[in-house]
Amino acid sequence: MTTTAFITHRDCWLHDMGTFHPECPDRLAAINDRLIAAGLDMYLSFYDAPLATQEQIVRVHPANYLEELNASVPDHGIRHLDPDTAMSPGTMKAALRSAGAGVLATDLVLKGEIENAFCAVRPPGHHAERGKAMGFCFLNNVAIAARHALEAHGLERVAIVDFDVHHGNGTEDAFRDDPRVLMVSIFQHPFYPYSGADCTAPNMVNVPVPAGTRGDAFRTIVAERWMPALREHKPQMVFISAGFDAHYEDDMGSVGLVESDYVWVTEQIKAVVEECGHKNIVSILEGGYSLSSLARSVVAHVKALADL
Repeated sequence: MTTTAFITHRDCWLHDMGTFHPECPDRLAAINDRLIAAGLDMYLSFYDAPLATQEQIVRVHPANYLEELNASVPDHGIRHLDPDTAMSPGTMKAALRSAGAGVLATDLVLKGEIENAFCAVRPPGHHAERGKAMGFCFLNNVAIAARHALEAHGLERVAIVDFDVHHGNGTEDAFRDDPRVLMVSIFQHPFYPYSGADCTAPNMVNVPVPAGTRGDAFRTIVAERWMPALREHKPQMVFISAGFDAHYEDDMGSVGLVESDYVWVTEQIKAVVEECGHKNIVSILEGGYSLSSLARSVVAHVKALADL
């Protein structure tokens, strides 16, 4: 059997923030093309993402926030919620599929139908706070998936690993001081969204890094800061906020990772979950805006997940 699920939906292409916006539908097209070119498609199990339900979403976002989002969808054109986050007529359908992908991935893994999953979705989610859309994000996909594991499946401990170049302020907002959830992250600082560096919550292992940080420093941080915390927490499932904008070719940030760094960190995460007696990993796409490096990095990450 295939070990890895690949979850996406054509509705995720419907969200459009305008010509030249870096968070564009071409991101998913580039990933799909590279996946096929690499011959990976025959080794994965493909699933269409369902629409997340209100019950699943309100575990993270209040119902009135969801109502505000729905009311903000334009009939045509683009409506800006902030200078860099905008809605088009297809935005909510895409956002509901993106959140639903993480929920389906969690169900598939915890039912033992698959060992791990990658969700190729957009819009991303880790900047979406409980009641605020920002940073290209509307619903916090990884937080909704993690809450689903805790509330619907009864897990007692989960972890979230975030290697996007930007701090996952929304995920921190959802889980700060929740002892069931450990979040380990690395992010360029000072940099958008200008948060995370001063967090003192015991369940947040935030490691800000300066512009120009390269793979050797990243690997040291993972080995010395993330791994001991993960081993101590003993998560029953690990969620990955898989942003690939820390790649050296991505001019959204100024951190210099390469594909082999993403392979290495994926292998470290796999090793730690196996030490905990399972293989439960759900990875959800966040950033990554240089189409070539994004596609190459996703394929490298998925190959590592699938032991290929």
